[in-house]
Amino acid sequence: MPTTRENTKTATLSLKGITKRFGAVAALTDVDLEVKGGEVLALVGDNGAGKSTLVKVLAGVHQANEGEIVIDGKPAELDNPTDSINYGIATVFQDLALCDNLNVVENLFLGQELSPFRLNESQMELRSFELLDQLTAKIPSLHTPVGALSGGQRQTIAIARSLLGTPQHIVLDEPTAALGVAQTAEVLKLVERLKADGLSVIMVSHNMADVMAVADRVAVLRLGRNNGTFQVGETSSSEIVEAITGAAIHE
Repeated sequence: MPTTRENTKTATLSLKGITKRFGAVAALTDVDLEVKGGEVLALVGDNGAGKSTLVKVLAGVHQANEGEIVIDGKPAELDNPTDSINYGIATVFQDLALCDNLNVVENLFLGQELSPFRLNESQMELRSFELLDQLTAKIPSLHTPVGALSGGQRQTIAIARSLLGTPQHIVLDEPTAALGVAQTAEVLKLVERLKADGLSVIMVSHNMADVMAVADRVAVLRLGRNNGTFQVGETSSSEIVEAITGAAIHE
């Protein structure tokens, strides 16, 4: 079982020798990855590098054929998405899975409404306010339909919803894709806030400027394999791009 939120700052999530095959195709081969509480790890790679498959393994959507997932030093079996959530891993996919016709509160609690006897709307509103305040989110109103919000605000709602179960590890799949400059800055501030709160963040991204702005380390996948891990303060965007494209291999 996952540890409590109080231990978040020392929580670790490790992947060791993860291999995932789809028939004769190996999407991931012997992949290692580790992220600690209060750290942002960017996961980068070209299309087809295995990033989406790795995200789905962490989310419990796909199960690895080989390898081990270790959380706080103990092996974890992620046989389905519920297992992933119970182990403190929350995943925000690129499509966000929001309902445009529902308001902010209804989206945050969709499928996990507070209702011992009937809908506890006041408690849901209070919890929604707390979550958004924790992220210093700029949302017009809790009763605004999500379809009327900007891209950055929608990403904020999706991230806030992932925090309902007090996870230790957040996986963000292309959180700034298709966002404008102001909206991207808003989302990157959210990532920094998650880090400051002691959570570990795995951020999948194609945008090197975003990666260099918020990540502590960058892990590169190429053709389903590890192709280097870089400390952001000790590397450059061009060096990382070399590893992504295969122009150079860095240990």
